[in-house]
Amino acid sequence: MNVFDRNINFDALFKFSHISASTQEHLKRVYASFALCMFVAATGAYINVVTHVFQFSLLTGLGALGLMVWLTATPHSRETEQKRLGMLAGFAFLMGRWAPGTLPHSMGSRALGRGGDKGPNTVSTALKWLRALYARRRSFLYLGGFLLSSLTLMLLSSVVNAFVGSTWLFTANLYLGLMIMCGFVLFDTQLIIEKAESGDKDYIWHCVDLFIDFANIFRKLLMILGMTEVGNGPPG
Repeated sequence: MNVFDRNINFDALFKFSHISASTQEHLKRVYASFALCMFVAATGAYINVVTHVFQFSLLTGLGALGLMVWLTATPHSRETEQKRLGMLAGFAFLMGRWAPGTLPHSMGSRALGRGGDKGPNTVSTALKWLRALYARRRSFLYLGGFLLSSLTLMLLSSVVNAFVGSTWLFTANLYLGLMIMCGFVLFDTQLIIEKAESGDKDYIWHCVDLFIDFANIFRKLLMILGMTEVGNGPPG
């Protein structure tokens, strides 16, 4: 039989029979908010890297943290929805400004200019995300403990490397951190589905979960691309 004669049912590709209609609607809101966050963050990153206006990395990071705490403290309701969306947009903007600002300027600007190198990682992350959507409920939730343990190990090795100053250990931590963040995209997507099925419809906070994962992935990609471009080991 010629495989090219087979008909592909594209309708089945976009059906999630194991996810309820209300959860599918919830996911649409999460992804719409996430798209808004990415656009706003890109605007913040552009302003930070290209125009060099008001570059205060510490204050920007503290501002983003403050908005996240404020967002957490504000309950989700119809009355607070617009207010919380404004907080979300402000948080995304500050995160976009903060991420490149934590790197040396030459590294950040060069990495941003090499969009082609980010393709494989972006596609890989997208595939992991789709894999989480198609997976049965709870099937990836076991990853939580493994990811947290790996993150703890990575943080401990980073502390050790602060005294040792090993380029090899720094590079290993960087790539390990990238894999861990990709795993968190998978885990958090499944967790969002599970929470929505249990009645938690706070799509704004669920968007924050995914956005933080992608912000961390983006920052690590900047560092990897910057190291490749500059060729002088870990940033100072």
